[in-house]
Amino acid sequence: MARNKYNIDEELDAPFNWQQFKRALVYVKNYRKQIALMFTLSIVSSLLALLSPRIQAYIIDTLIPSGVSNASKAILSIIVLGVGYFLVHIATIFINRQRSLISVRTSQSMTTDMRTDVYTHLQKLGFDYYDSRPHGKILTRVINYVNNVSDFLTNGLINAILQMINLVIIFFFMITMSPKMTLVVLAGLPIFIIYVALTKPMQRRFRQKAANKQSNVTAYLSENINGAKVTQAFAREEMNSGIFDGLLKENRFYKLRAAYVAHGMYPIAAMLMRLIKCTIYVAAVYWFRDDFIKLGVVQIGMITAMVSYSNQFWSPIMQLGNIYNQLMDAMSYLERIFQVLDEPVSVEDNDGAKELPPIEGRVQFDNVLFEYEKGIPVIKHVNFDVKPGESIALVGPTGAGKSTIVNLLSRFYNVTEGAVLIDGHDLQKVTLNSLRRQMGVMQQDTFIFSGTIMDNIRYGRLNATDEECIAAAKAVHADDFIREMEDGYQTETKERGEGLSAGQKQLISFARTLLSDPRILILDEATSCVDTNTERLVQEGISALLEGRTSFIVAHRLSTIRNCDRIFYINAGIIAEEGNHDALIEKKGLYYDLYTSQIKELMAQE
Repeated sequence: MARNKYNIDEELDAPFNWQQFKRALVYVKNYRKQIALMFTLSIVSSLLALLSPRIQAYIIDTLIPSGVSNASKAILSIIVLGVGYFLVHIATIFINRQRSLISVRTSQSMTTDMRTDVYTHLQKLGFDYYDSRPHGKILTRVINYVNNVSDFLTNGLINAILQMINLVIIFFFMITMSPKMTLVVLAGLPIFIIYVALTKPMQRRFRQKAANKQSNVTAYLSENINGAKVTQAFAREEMNSGIFDGLLKENRFYKLRAAYVAHGMYPIAAMLMRLIKCTIYVAAVYWFRDDFIKLGVVQIGMITAMVSYSNQFWSPIMQLGNIYNQLMDAMSYLERIFQVLDEPVSVEDNDGAKELPPIEGRVQFDNVLFEYEKGIPVIKHVNFDVKPGESIALVGPTGAGKSTIVNLLSRFYNVTEGAVLIDGHDLQKVTLNSLRRQMGVMQQDTFIFSGTIMDNIRYGRLNATDEECIAAAKAVHADDFIREMEDGYQTETKERGEGLSAGQKQLISFARTLLSDPRILILDEATSCVDTNTERLVQEGISALLEGRTSFIVAHRLSTIRNCDRIFYINAGIIAEEGNHDALIEKKGLYYDLYTSQIKELMAQE
């Protein structure tokens, strides 16, 4: 199987880190009152449940024997205790229901908090973060991992503490009834602890691997859903199914390994619990054989109660074993959630950053050098000065650095050396919001959101009126095809604009950009998917809108940028040629060669 990003395991083999667990408790602290109430209800429920064996023991050891001399009084007492026993169970059911409702509400609130933090941080991360990993793996962290962790923090963690409290309470009830029998009940505990200690490293390793494989599955699935049309176009269904099946088998392998180790706890605890029961009966015969002779059936109630307490004592231990398994899962997920939250924001407001005042649109690149990877410059000491209202075209071969230049201007990346200035303000010293509010960017990859066409246009300026949105659509000649649709501007668009042509999506996106009324306009291959006839309409529409705005147009179609004030021919990260169309044609250099080659291609097509 090819080694792509989706099936490369993430390196995360650090030992169990309690600091990360403590860090997660921040989310728990926000709901102290709810959790305290859950604890209180759970303790009351546990105490009520532990009364049952005492009531049974009292009936067997005291009331039944006393019935020999006073049957009516004993029967009345048993009826009263029976009613009390029933009411205890009713109260326990009600209390547990209330606790469950509080738990669900708290869990969902905690999930919301954690997911909001991850999502908020993801929106701050630069393009370099999304360029370096499959989006499916990011999605897994925001949805699946957060669900599991929040569920553990609200249910698993609270249950763990409650079960430990239960153990203490049960121990108290047992020790007050029979210290010797209590030692018998505790005899199997060291064996269980040894098993947990021995299997902990193995279990953690398998669960880390399983989390990796699950992430790979989600990443590949996300990629193939987005690329379903390409898959079918190249008849890759069978091959892709084979790859997906391989990823599923890897995931299943480690999931099963983790399950084998985890589920070993329950049978061991159950076996120890049964052995303890047998030992209680044997010990009863040995320790209390004289008492049996003297007191007859008096000790039977105590033995019955101890057996019941033994079951109740080992039940929390088995629960703790299951919670421990959840903890191992939660820790492997927590590591990946905090990995996202700890990802440094490469592009953010620097200390002391100020609001960029309303700009005129002068743009300067002062000896700018930029590297995606250290030591490999993509932009090499570029210098230029653009006046307000001037239109600049960036042309050149693929990979020369055209889109990188406009991305640096939008500060989607930080320059490695030098400075980018707008109206004399270094972009590193102004806030991102104040910069991008005054810029309009239409990127090569047109994105249409789910919603109406009107919503998609208004995305450029949320307070815009319908009339302003329609005016922007008319300016780019999108109004005609929008009105031809059944619901016009209220037509619902599907995910990523399914149902719209590539040209229609670009025109809507173009209207969205123009609506924001930017002082600096960036068009990165804005007409790459528009047919020649539509392109002419768009050019007519944007000519007036470009007036008074500084504009940067990245284009492979040279016909779209002939009227620009200046053309920069970018080659290998430098401005190899600069001038207007006529001057560069007269020079007969790189631009001339590119232009004439396109003319020949058009003539050959005709």
